[in-house]
Amino acid sequence: IAPTRIRGALNILFQLNITIGILFANLINSGTAKIEGGYGWRVSLGLAGIPAGMLTVGSLIVVDTPNSLIERGKLEEGKAVLKRIRGVDNVDPEFLEIVEASRVAKEVKHPFRNLLKRRNRPQLVIAIWMQIFQQFTGINAIMFYAPVLFQTLGFKSDASLYSAVITGAVNVLSTVVSIYFVDKAGRRVLLLEAGVQMFLSQLVVAIIMGLKVKDHSNNLGHGLAILVVLMVCSFVSSFAWSWGPLGWLIPSETFPLEARSAGQSVAVCTNMLFTFIIAQAFLS
Repeated sequence: IAPTRIRGALNILFQLNITIGILFANLINSGTAKIEGGYGWRVSLGLAGIPAGMLTVGSLIVVDTPNSLIERGKLEEGKAVLKRIRGVDNVDPEFLEIVEASRVAKEVKHPFRNLLKRRNRPQLVIAIWMQIFQQFTGINAIMFYAPVLFQTLGFKSDASLYSAVITGAVNVLSTVVSIYFVDKAGRRVLLLEAGVQMFLSQLVVAIIMGLKVKDHSNNLGHGLAILVVLMVCSFVSSFAWSWGPLGWLIPSETFPLEARSAGQSVAVCTNMLFTFIIAQAFLS
């Protein structure tokens, strides 16, 4: 449903809202950790039911997309929705374009088998490897286990939670940067710049922790601990304006329409699989 000229920015709103969710989760965890009796974690988990309820109610009132309606043969309904979301009556050029794309898409009888055809193979490889590399940057290890990491560095329990809140806030602000620059600077520039920044940030963290933090001792001074937090924030910020949102945006732009739904589902599946692998493997 996004207009082409701002499709990149609108697509990244998806990632922005994820980062806002992470920040709210960190803030809630900081608050519920102070509940006496040790049951605060039950409260924080239970509160997740609120956005779930909002999504359920929202799904009852949201309209279907013009592409989906037209693909299912509801041409007039699709045209009416297109007029509504564009805010104008003359949508004929775009409508006809969607109808033609839908006709081509319908000729594909087996979308997943179609993905393996030679013409779609490069896009499929890009989509899969972008998801793998996105997770292998280590971002979810940081976002899941930031409090554990900061406690390992010698921060007290409260300070660890506050540090996680800081990284969550950096995540949100940096994603806003991506919304502004993604359609101006382009996708490639953001990926290259952030790749270098993430590498250097992680290198500094690895050297400091390798030299100062052992299995049963911690020789980090206050200054070095602050430097590690800053480097983690640098890493999170560079990910948030590049590999985070672009990991979703680039596959959605590279697949042709007849393979887009199947291609995106493979991309998401790959992402979730490697999120699981990272989450299980990181602590040990």
